[in-house]
Parts: sequence; structure tokens; C-alpha cells
Amino acid sequence: MNRFILYAMMGSLPALAAVEFDAIYGDGMVLQRGREVQVRGTTDNPSDPVTVQFNGQKVKAEVKGKRWQAVLQPMEANAQGQPLEASQNGSTATVQNVVVGEVWVASGQSNMLWRLNQTPGNAQTIAQSANENFRFYHSQPQVHTSPPRYTPALLQRLKDKQMYVGKWSVSAPGATNQMSAVGYYFGQALQKQLGVPVGVIHVSLGGSNMLAWIPRDWVRTEYPGCQGNDWVMSKYASEWVRGRAQQNVGPGGDFSLHPYAPSYLYDTGLSQWEGIPVAGAIWYQGESDAEIKDAGQNKKLLRDVICSWRARLGNPSMPFIMVQLPRINDKSALRAYWPEFRQVQAEVAEELPDVHYVVTLDLGSTNSDVHPPRKLEVGERLAATALKEVYGKDIAAYGPRISGVKTSGAEVEVSFNHAEGLKTTNGAAPVGFELAGADKNFVPAVAEIQGDKVILSADGVKSPKYLRYGWAVFMEPNLVNAAGLPAAPYPASETTLVKKGSKRKYGM
Repeated sequence: MNRFILYAMMGSLPALAAVEFDAIYGDGMVLQRGREVQVRGTTDNPSDPVTVQFNGQKVKAEVKGKRWQAVLQPMEANAQGQPLEASQNGSTATVQNVVVGEVWVASGQSNMLWRLNQTPGNAQTIAQSANENFRFYHSQPQVHTSPPRYTPALLQRLKDKQMYVGKWSVSAPGATNQMSAVGYYFGQALQKQLGVPVGVIHVSLGGSNMLAWIPRDWVRTEYPGCQGNDWVMSKYASEWVRGRAQQNVGPGGDFSLHPYAPSYLYDTGLSQWEGIPVAGAIWYQGESDAEIKDAGQNKKLLRDVICSWRARLGNPSMPFIMVQLPRINDKSALRAYWPEFRQVQAEVAEELPDVHYVVTLDLGSTNSDVHPPRKLEVGERLAATALKEVYGKDIAAYGPRISGVKTSGAEVEVSFNHAEGLKTTNGAAPVGFELAGADKNFVPAVAEIQGDKVILSADGVKSPKYLRYGWAVFMEPNLVNAAGLPAAPYPASETTLVKKGSKRKYGM
């Protein structure tokens, strides 16, 4: 047959309807077990039905315009990779090697973004990272905020909201280099203990502020005056954040398209996951917002991050586990309010259900580097908290947390939760406790461990009225329990307010 005639005949045939999945559905992905799972995509032919098949289910999708959506019924964990298919009038799209297990979001700023191959001594970890049952969706930022002025190409990318490029990967040496180190260690530890597939959805950005991670309509209601260019002069953004945005964009630029602008990172990095069930979220952020001393403002921002994510991700009780700010040996004004921000994190965990924090006071930098190298312990502590609080495992997840105080003359007896095997890491007396009289002039306390309690006294403080622990930007804490987990910081509190045997929620 003449080739021209053949092409003409082919051109006269009706085009097959092209059915596609949304970009977040990719080979090697993990679907959340035990929950209804949305499956979404697009089609060129809205008039034809779309059918989705997976794991023995065959579901007819709802088609509206060029969008379609199907709902898979709750499934048990399944480590056998299977195809996820969407079919329409002879056109089929397929996502290969899909498993069912536990899915977590990992987000925050640079300490969450910090890659596995950036972490010292991780060459062997990467070489041994193969695990078919641990998968990772890495959202790679296409625009960072390092000092240089943005080029027209970068500004256009921000305008087009092409902030992230992401895909699913199965953990293996060739794929783990770019993974978040904290997300990797968290996911691997969780998978090992649960024995089911685990997927981590990672989306973060260095230096990012909380306001950038809150949905737009939430910001519009809760933070008036933060729309458009106005946010760059807002009290809700720290001086460092405002300065970096002005440096990147330049005078007269459109600051609403900067990555730190309100809602920008949520819009470009998380909104595509709305309605997709996840087991929970881990969060490592605060360095940028801690420059602001206003604890009430920071508490509201943190609460709004958590509550808005729960609302948008369709899980009103979604567990949220955050990394409490570590230590840093930096006397600059930028770090001055880290103790206050640690307390903000503890109080939000106290006030909101299913919110937890892990203490990293012992893991931070001994210099002014805002990127402490010990990501393994951070990830494992996050995993231990998830295993205990979300999955009900009998596992050590917390270090000592002050639960009671008894004053007798010049001495103060401090009780703890999670104090089994109370000791110091170096055999010396505990450090970091301070006492004050009515004048609130805090003095370092002499501390002695007696069983599961610590006895305190301080020179010149004959009638102690106030106690605090770990209230410093930088310290070298040594008080731990038998599991080697560090004691949690404790804010200045009247010694008469916490009676022996009573418990504060954040001490649980």
C-alpha cells in the first residue's frame, strides 16, 4: 500500500483518548494502608468512562471535564509490587511496582533537605542502602535562596511555579545520594521495625519560614496584610528572611513569587498531595523563625502549619512529630532566642493532640554551623517517637522530662518521667540546671543524682523560687536515661507550681 495513502487512512481514524495519571503517581510509589486512596489524573476525552485497577480492585472513576478521580477501598499492607492502571477506550496508563504500606511526609528547611551524600561518613550507608520496601519521593528544589540575585530564568521559573521536580525511587545506592538524610534514617528505621513497605514524601527548602508552608486561604484569613508584596515588611517574617528575599528579588521586584512568600512552598510543594492519605508528618524547621522572640506569634504559626496540613491532607488527627531545635555555638542575635523557640515547640506539642517533639540538644553543632552533622540520631529518634506514639510499640522514645519539684529549704528535689537508669554520659555531675530566688537572678545549680531524681542547690540562693534546665543557646548536656536519650529543656517555672507527683503534659 502506498505510504501516503496509509498515513491518510490513519489520520482519518478517531484519536484514542489519552488517559494519564497525575505526576505524583510514579513507578515504585507507596500507597497508604488502611485508608481510602484517591487516584487522580487527566484525560483528553471527558465523555468516555475511566476505569482504575489495582490490587484486585476495579473502580470506575468520576470524570469532570478533563480531570478524573477514582477511590480505592482500604487495603492491607502488601510488599508485592503491582501495576496501577487507568484505562479509557483502549488507552491505558500504567504505574509499575506499586506497594501498600505506611506513608509519611518529611518537610522543613535545610536540615531536612540536607542530603545523605552531604552527611559525613555516609559512603558505606549509601552503598548498603538497597531496600525494596523503603521508597522515597524526593522533591528537588529548582530555586534556592543562596545569596546571588535571581536571574530572569529563575524568576520565570518561580512565576510558573516550577519550584520542585520530584519522583518516586526505591531505596538503592544509585537513588539514595539525593535523599534527605533525616528522612532516609527515619524511613529505614520505621520500615525495619514495622516490617511493611514505608514511603517518605520529602519536600523542604533551606531557610524557609513557617508562613511559606501554610495554605493561601488560611493565610488570607489568619494573617491580614501578608498578601502580595506586603509580606516582605510583615512582622511575621524574620529580619533574615526579609533580607534574603530582598537580596534575591531586588528593588521593585515581585516578592509574592519568592519561595519564602506566604503559601508559596505549600502551593508548589504540598498542595498536589491534598487528599492523598498519609500516616503522619515529620518536621525539622525553626531556625529562620526563631530570630523572632514573640512566642505567641511563633506558636500561632506552628499551630497553623499543623492544623492546616491536617485539614488539607484529609486527616484531622494526623500525627506530627517535630525536631526541637538543637544547640548551636553561636552568640549572634540570629540565634539568641533558640531557647524560647524550643519552648514554643514543647508547648504546641502539649496543647495539640497527636503532636510530639524529639530533643536534640545534645546533637547540635559545637561551632556556629546551623547544619549539625548527626542526622542518623535525629532520624532514629523521630522513628522511635512514631513507633511509640503512632504504632504503639514498647520502645524507648524519650529522655528524662521534668514532672515534679519539691522544695526543702535551700534544696530542690526534681522528679522526672522516663528517668529509668538516670545517669550522666561522662560520670560527672549533671549540668544545665539553674535556680533563682524571688529576684529571678538565675545561678548555675550544683546537681546530684539520687536514684531517679536530681537534688539541686545553688550558691547564694537560700530560698529557691524558680527552676530551669537547658535554657541556653549552646550547652553540652550530660543528663540521660538508660537508653542514652537526653533530658528535655525546661523553662523558668516557680518551684511551688509543680508539686511532687504532679505531671505536666509535655513531661509525659
